[in-house]
Order: sequence, then structure tokens, then C-alpha cells
Amino acid sequence: MTTAAVPPAVRWGWVADGGDVVTVPVLLSARLVPWLRAWRAGMTSLDDVVEAMTSEGMSGVEQIVVTEAEIGPGATLTEGFSRLSGVDTEDIRLVLAVPGDARGLPTAGPFAAAALTAGEAVVAGRNGLVPERRAHTSGSGSTWETVLWHHFELDAVPVPADLVSPGEADASLTQALRAATKVLSDLDVAAWNPELGRALAGARTDSGRQLPPGFDTRSRRLYARAVMLERVLRVADSDAMGGAVTAHEAAARLEALRGLAASCRTAIGAACHARLHCGDR
Repeated sequence: MTTAAVPPAVRWGWVADGGDVVTVPVLLSARLVPWLRAWRAGMTSLDDVVEAMTSEGMSGVEQIVVTEAEIGPGATLTEGFSRLSGVDTEDIRLVLAVPGDARGLPTAGPFAAAALTAGEAVVAGRNGLVPERRAHTSGSGSTWETVLWHHFELDAVPVPADLVSPGEADASLTQALRAATKVLSDLDVAAWNPELGRALAGARTDSGRQLPPGFDTRSRRLYARAVMLERVLRVADSDAMGGAVTAHEAAARLEALRGLAASCRTAIGAACHARLHCGDR
């Protein structure tokens, strides 16, 4: 596969040993939450939210908001997100759920099930949003992607997960990265995946971008580093053995990456939920 064959929304990836491009889609909920929070705080506009969701790799990708109880083609992002105009900033939360860690979700129901399947969701008061990517191929072989944002009306506001400060999350992520790097170094990760090894090293110093006005410098840097590292880990996850020769090596690699992935999720959440400040851009 060449990058020309990869849909625009997922042109970020790693070249695997076989030469194929391993693509990693944008974590859409982690992009949406900080922009929704800034909008509800009066620091940006709804138009800015929509622009953020349709740029940086998502340009040209059709996105609509659908509600299960409604029949029809769905709403535009502007129409769909406008339903959240009465939600307070502090009631907008990111949930990066994985099996065994469903904090921030209802205990059961269609929203919880969809969020666990997607691995990401947005909680906005008694509203839930879960993105679903759909890949399409035309008869001529052209490929493209669309995104459905499934909107759920929740019976109650889910109990939020405990939040940590950006400073605490940054320190924990650095420690987890250092520990994982040591384990992977002992497994000679650089010999079987030099790109991953370089990315793990570069994640220690990645500078901030991508967040809307209102977020301070520390949150911006944490967000950029954690989002980039989370995408690297998803690439690594697509390579099940990861160069490990024995079952013991494979288990050690899995344990190292699992702990780092958990720290990444915590760090992304800490950055997205950071306190907003007027004048920070």
C-alpha cells in the first residue's frame, strides 16, 4: 500500500516490515472535547469548533451527527453540535474507554457499548457522542472515509472519572515512558522497529499545538506529546509480536506498552479537561 491509496483522514502511519503503511486515524473525541469546552466558555465560536474538526487530516471527510431515535440523513456538525449549547464547560468530558477501564461511562446501555467499541466518546451533560468511521470503496477502486457521530440522550449524567492535573499527568507520563523505553530497549526494540524507538524518544520533547484558545502552555505541550505517543502505541499494537522472539519477550513488551497506554489516556484527559484561562492562546 502506498500513501496515495490511504484516505486523507488517516494519512499518518508507519511503514511496517513488509512495506505496507500502517495507518492511524485521528482520535476525534480528543480533538472535539477541548474545542467544545472553549466554545461553551465563550473563548471560541461554534464555527471554530467545526473548522477544527474538519481540518488537519479531516479536510474533505463528510461528518454528520445521527440520533438513533431520528429517521433521516442526519445533521451537519454545526446543527448537531448546536444541541450542546446549554451544556456547561465543566460538564464536557472525554472518555477513552478500553475493556477493563470504563470509567466515565454509564454501567450499561447503548452509549456505553458504542463507546467501548470505538475506544473513545464525548460526554456533554446528558448527551453522549461516539464517532464511527466508515471506509468506502468505489467500483473504480477509489477509497474515501465518512464519519458518523452517534448522538445519545442519556438517562443521567455518568459518574465522571477522577481527574488529575496536567502537571501530575505529565510527570506520570514521563515516568511511564522512561520505564517502557527501558523494557523495550532490553528487548532490542531499535533492531526490529527503529521508527518506533525514535518516536518514543522524540515523545519526551514534543512541543504543543492543536488546542484552542484558553489552554495554557503546559496543557498544550502535554496534549501534543500524549496524542502523538498514543498514536505511536496504536501503530505498535498493530504489530502483535513486535519483533519479540519468545512468548516471554512478547508478554514483557505487551505489559510495557499497556502501562504506557494507560498513562497516555490519563494525560490526554488531563490536558483536555485543564482549567481554561482568558488570554492563553
